[in-house]
Amino acid sequence: QVQLVESGGGLVQAGGSLRLSCAVSGRTFTSYVMGWFRQAPGKEREFVAVISWYGGATDYADSVKGRFTSSRDNAKNTVYLQMNSLKPEDTAVYYCAARTGAYALYKRETDYNYWGQGTQVTVSS
Repeated sequence: QVQLVESGGGLVQAGGSLRLSCAVSGRTFTSYVMGWFRQAPGKEREFVAVISWYGGATDYADSVKGRFTSSRDNAKNTVYLQMNSLKPEDTAVYYCAARTGAYALYKRETDYNYWGQGTQVTVSS
């Protein structure tokens, strides 16, 4: 089993920044892909970003490209989502997810087999 714990959410004004963390614990695998998703009230959960654990390759949703950056610290078993120039439409619960034994940059919820509990991000205008 793999456990994921997000932190770093909160309330920020438009134009501000937040950094989300996702700590990974439990059984280790030789490869991971870590995804970030978000779900706004009344909307479906959507893809935000993905990072390959060992190679560091990333990909992003068009809506966050140039503003969000995902990174990882292998020594701390933690993945980060740096969110800059935040907009009110970024308000959502943010989730990290893990796909074990993989290298491709998956973007669909169904591609992931472990999920964190979510952290709320609220951007005020």
